Amino acid sequence: MSSILNIKNVNKNFGKISVLNDININIDKGDFLVLVGPSGCGKSTLLNCIAGLEKINSGDIFIDNKNMSDIAPKDRDIAMVFQSYALYPTMTVEKNITFGMKVRGLSDEIQQKKLIEVSRQLQIETLLKRKPGQLSGGQRQRVAMGRALVRNPKLFLFDEPLSNLDAKLRVEMRTEIKRLHYDLGASMVYVTHDQIEAMTLATKIVVMKNGFIQQIGTPEEIYNHPANIFVADFMGSPAMNLIHAQTKKEKDNYKINIKLANGEVASLTEKRKLKLPKDIIIGIRPENITENGSKNKQNAQVITSNVDIVEPAGSDTYVVTKLGETEVTARFHSETKVKIGSKIDFLLDLEKASYFNPSSGKRI
Repeated sequence: MSSILNIKNVNKNFGKISVLNDININIDKGDFLVLVGPSGCGKSTLLNCIAGLEKINSGDIFIDNKNMSDIAPKDRDIAMVFQSYALYPTMTVEKNITFGMKVRGLSDEIQQKKLIEVSRQLQIETLLKRKPGQLSGGQRQRVAMGRALVRNPKLFLFDEPLSNLDAKLRVEMRTEIKRLHYDLGASMVYVTHDQIEAMTLATKIVVMKNGFIQQIGTPEEIYNHPANIFVADFMGSPAMNLIHAQTKKEKDNYKINIKLANGEVASLTEKRKLKLPKDIIIGIRPENITENGSKNKQNAQVITSNVDIVEPAGSDTYVVTKLGETEVTARFHSETKVKIGSKIDFLLDLEKASYFNPSSGKRI
């Protein structure tokens, strides 16, 4: 596949403050790239640099193999959907959607054809004569998306488009955007701080922190093989459990010793062919800590510990215990009966565990 967006060694400063540091990203046509990270990590600034709304200090940005360094935003063949919708309040939905086409001098016939096509896709045919003030938040966001879709650009840019919507509507709009991406085969760059949005929408995720890229990968790679402790902790809800432990080499295996809350030590056996330092942090997802006997797992290990908190969540029940100084969340089946204060067996699937260096935070 040919590249649609290539970002090379991009740096961006605001005065003495560095907000983007040596950013390198490449996506193919048809990819859905999600930039995710906490507030202030630089993801919206990077999107604005792609759009040409912010000038980069060094590096290059190519769209469809064309260097955009000196190209004005209007000439980059992009369409942007903002968090604030950015609709004209005095214009009807129809005029909001067709305004850009009118400015570019497209014929009325083409404008109407595209309007009908997009309004059907977004299910807003009945809203065309209304003004933005008469619409709900979700309807306004659909109109903003419609205005972008009629452009048929090389690249769609979304700047936290769902953050103003309530939870139910966010899920609906997420599904709508995913369907649009599939139907259109469009190339999209999407900014969010919501890691669930990132996981559900993306074909490729870029995790950012303090202006640096922490990891680039598919949702599966980011979730199951986080590059460092930050990615492990940030991506996933509930977050990955991060447990301090010590290791001891024994023949072909490692004994992993975890200090429990009562001062006792639980020993696990890591059977994979790994090279582990003495001090480690084990990263293990809640779904890989279950009730004992729930599954036949190849590298299952049992730790007996007290139940501190029980959180029913419909299809699952989250059970919190303490291993050493760390609160650890396990994911049990909803029908499993667990009482706070009871001592039970937790089954850890070490086959799915990640290991991190406590000093560098990097994956081992």
